[in-house]
Amino acid sequence: MNITIIGSGYVGLVTGACLSDAGHKVICVDKDKSKIANLSRGQIPIYEPGLETLVKKNIKEENLSFSSNIKSSLNASKIIFIAVGTPTSLEGDNADLSQIYSCAKEISESLRDESIIIVKSTVPVGTCDRIEEIISEKNPTKKFEVISNPEFLREGSAIRDFENPDRIVVGTSSKNAIESIKEIYKRQIKKEYPIIFTSRKSSELIKYASNSMLAMRIIFINEIADLCEKVGANVEDIANGIGLDKRIGPHFLNAGPGFGGSCFPKDARALIESGEEFKAPQNLLKAVIDGNERRKLNLGDRILEVIGENKKVGILGVTFKANTDDMREAPSLSIIPKLLKKNINVSIYDPEANKENINEFYGAEWKDDAYSVAKNSDCLIILTEWNEFKELDLKKIKDIMTRPIIVDFRNIFSLKEMEDLNFEYHSVGRNTINTK
Repeated sequence: MNITIIGSGYVGLVTGACLSDAGHKVICVDKDKSKIANLSRGQIPIYEPGLETLVKKNIKEENLSFSSNIKSSLNASKIIFIAVGTPTSLEGDNADLSQIYSCAKEISESLRDESIIIVKSTVPVGTCDRIEEIISEKNPTKKFEVISNPEFLREGSAIRDFENPDRIVVGTSSKNAIESIKEIYKRQIKKEYPIIFTSRKSSELIKYASNSMLAMRIIFINEIADLCEKVGANVEDIANGIGLDKRIGPHFLNAGPGFGGSCFPKDARALIESGEEFKAPQNLLKAVIDGNERRKLNLGDRILEVIGENKKVGILGVTFKANTDDMREAPSLSIIPKLLKKNINVSIYDPEANKENINEFYGAEWKDDAYSVAKNSDCLIILTEWNEFKELDLKKIKDIMTRPIIVDFRNIFSLKEMEDLNFEYHSVGRNTINTK
């Protein structure tokens, strides 16, 4: 099939690369001409394992191309994906849909008859209805369909998630659209991955409800971890014990510094706003957002309690999780400024984080590897669970530190290992190893 994807950010680029790899002819569109030029050369602006290889492969095979000309791209296909950004609005916690509606207006100007517009962007309930209205106002006689098809891509494993989805969710009742979706996702359907056909509004809500549920689990286990620390229990045993219940399952029960990234905070806030709009308050979700913000701030205080002021600390990892360069709402953006304000000498290492223009880290020093961060530090703080941190030579780390203290907010090391090496070790929801 010929497919046009409007928006060449994270979702649009992953979707385009994977659909082109399935044999479809895909054009990814973006207004940013410099981005399009770089993408056409196989240079991608984000870090996502396997994506650059997949993009280059399908450019070479002429299944994937990039353009900044939306009119010609729309003329090339009747299948149109909308994959533009829906960030949190600057005026409040609702989703900023300006790019979505601008895209709908542009589509209306060059739309082919009987086109199918697939909304891949994460949007509040009712957005597909509004897109349909905008296009119909411009072209009242044109036949087209708008369907909801939210993405469920985890940063760091997006290609695997696209190719091997837990489910494909489609909001439409149109037989024509259903057949087109089946052809688009023929590779996934052949492997018998579940596909759910529902209404547009239900589809839109499934996306928000899914991310909000996962955010709730993260905050729940973090609060249980706080209790474990007070009473001397082990949160990993708690998570294992409750996760073996088939009604609960083990996923998203790892205690840590809280959630961040481009999805959970934004989507939870937008769902709260939808609840307010339709007079169905999402009170539990409000508590989740508040709890997550408090946690990130409290962790800075916890570090200060361990080391005191006027010390030198090394930070390992600042992205919101491993295998991504995404800094959006990362816990590090709350924790590190608090340390800097207390005259803590901070050095940072992260394998993929962009070192430029992070105002929150002004005054910290970036290093090229973990050992440079650890050298002469009074404390080593682990904020992101990169695999290379799990494989550090801990004996070497201890030898080059001024004081052998590790504050591990990802629980990547075992208590026994830390005790055997005689580290002072603070983790989340587990006993402190204290060598004093």
